[in-house]
Amino acid sequence: MPLVAAENVTQLFGAQEVLKGVSFQINESDRIGLVGPNGEGKTTLLRIIGGYLEPTLGDIRRRRGTRIGYLPQDPAPLEGTTIHQAMLDSFSDVRQMEDELHDLAARMGQGENPGLLKRYGELQTSFEALGGYNYHMRIEQVLTGLAFERDAWDRPLATLSGGQRTKAFLATLLAREPELLLLDEPTNHLDLDSVEWLEGWLGSVRAAIVVVSHDRYFLDHVTRITWEVSFGGLEDYKGAYTEYTRQRAERHKERMRVWEAQQQYITETEEFIRRYIAGQRSKEAKGRRTRLERFMRDEAVERPIDHGTIKLTLKAGRRAGDIVLRAEGLSAGYDPLKPLVEVEALDVERGWRVAVVGANGVGKTTLIRTLLGELRPLDGLVRLGAGVIVGYLSQTHAELDPEMTALDSLLTVGKGLSAERARTLLGSLLLSGDAVYKKVGDLSGGERSRVVLARLVVQGANVLFLDEPTNHLDIPSTEVIQDMLKRFDGTVIFVTHDRYLIEAVATHIWAVEDGSVRVILGGWEDYLKWRGDTTARGRNVGIARGSLDIKRREAKEARKAERAVARRRANELQRLRRRHAQLEKEIEDAERDLARLNDAISTVGEAGDVDRVYELGRKHREKDDQLQRLYASWQEVSQQLEGLGRASHGEK
Repeated sequence: MPLVAAENVTQLFGAQEVLKGVSFQINESDRIGLVGPNGEGKTTLLRIIGGYLEPTLGDIRRRRGTRIGYLPQDPAPLEGTTIHQAMLDSFSDVRQMEDELHDLAARMGQGENPGLLKRYGELQTSFEALGGYNYHMRIEQVLTGLAFERDAWDRPLATLSGGQRTKAFLATLLAREPELLLLDEPTNHLDLDSVEWLEGWLGSVRAAIVVVSHDRYFLDHVTRITWEVSFGGLEDYKGAYTEYTRQRAERHKERMRVWEAQQQYITETEEFIRRYIAGQRSKEAKGRRTRLERFMRDEAVERPIDHGTIKLTLKAGRRAGDIVLRAEGLSAGYDPLKPLVEVEALDVERGWRVAVVGANGVGKTTLIRTLLGELRPLDGLVRLGAGVIVGYLSQTHAELDPEMTALDSLLTVGKGLSAERARTLLGSLLLSGDAVYKKVGDLSGGERSRVVLARLVVQGANVLFLDEPTNHLDIPSTEVIQDMLKRFDGTVIFVTHDRYLIEAVATHIWAVEDGSVRVILGGWEDYLKWRGDTTARGRNVGIARGSLDIKRREAKEARKAERAVARRRANELQRLRRRHAQLEKEIEDAERDLARLNDAISTVGEAGDVDRVYELGRKHREKDDQLQRLYASWQEVSQQLEGLGRASHGEK
């Protein structure tokens, strides 16, 4: 039986029909990606699947007892607690069982009513089924995987950022291991390391997954089925996102072929009827008219429709020099004593497309704003090359005046630009009609992004600085931006978490980590290779370019010292990993011993052997104490591994 099955589901919001006659089913092993333009009903469908919204019409059935976990786009804040306590609270039923099991074991060990054994056995079965023997380990794995520093575990959630609170909500879902996991834009607010961990985690869980995401790389790595929600309907495609795009193009092409053949048949038939309806072949013409009417009623198909997409062409206004930007001895940040990013030398040549990547908060935006001149360097120099015209798209759209209309925002930067030409340009970006007179502050995030893109078109910039350019855009619009950047005849420096975009566009990557910038030639796959290859990492570091022999000798000695430190850390890391694996094995053995003791207690209890029950109860308490000590040791080693891993990051 499927986990969820739906027939002819229709959803109305007032007079608007969001979903119309949709049918589907979700099986235990399904990994489904929900795609489609913004506003077409993906989130609505997700909420209906989870039972958080009742459909207006139609039937939806869920398998009895199915555990469903739902991550909304904007989770309710988990206020008044800490992340660790929120994780423990998500296991409140398991923890209550745990307390009761301890109490029952103690009472049986004191020779009380053997009838307690029945309750103990039933409770122990439920406890084990809910993962009671390893929930502490699951909490540890999830929090560590989502990059929660251990010192943040006991901080009030109210003090965490919005992104951290979203991760906290996600953590409580993942730890419970639901049978059906519904995720609405789960990669929002996650840095790349956390997204990659989430991909690995989802690949290992047994739950069915339905996910809405604009992250095409994520969809390719997590899903195996794609549902397109569009024009009120749902279309099913076998395969992840990349395979879906190929199948969709083929399906649309075939439908157009059928429709065009139909139109040709209709035109030829109508012409025959017009020509002969009053002549000698009148009877034949009337017969054809009858058949045409029947065909139009029963067989004719409508012209395949598709959503409008933005149209955007960006050309550099004039040719810049060979070197468009040079930074020397640069220190960027807000506190001279604690700079966020330092680089000894950094060049950008004309035609490069540089993707800036790194964890949240490492200083990517600060670096970009310093290179732009929006922030003064704490130290060092930034020089723009000859003929450079800079265009900037900020993550917050701070370059726009919220009180201006979309049209005026464009006219203020376009020299000699007519209102008619500005309206045409905005229309090509799906901002037409009265929308061009809306204040910028009243536009959606996606609409504001399109206004900034229109400004870049008329500015004639030849060097673009883009901070998360695909934020707020749906996948079709993202793909237009991707194609635009590939064709742009200038230079691009862009901050992004979109790995699909990086692989398609980037010629170079700046990896911002540990307060410095590593330069890698190539796209995302080249970055992954660099990150996982110690030798490649050493070869590709492109920061220090000292011209004096003494600087070279100092750098050589520093690398030698770093290698020695790295070897010591690697040895310690290897020792800790062996200890970690040994503890996991001992925990598994102890859990099996506890399970056997539980079975033995049930068996001897049924036989009425009270002395034996007492002895087994004592052993159960000893084994449980041993297990708790193992958990504590495992957590301590995990903490040491985490700390050493952070210290080693960038050297491995």
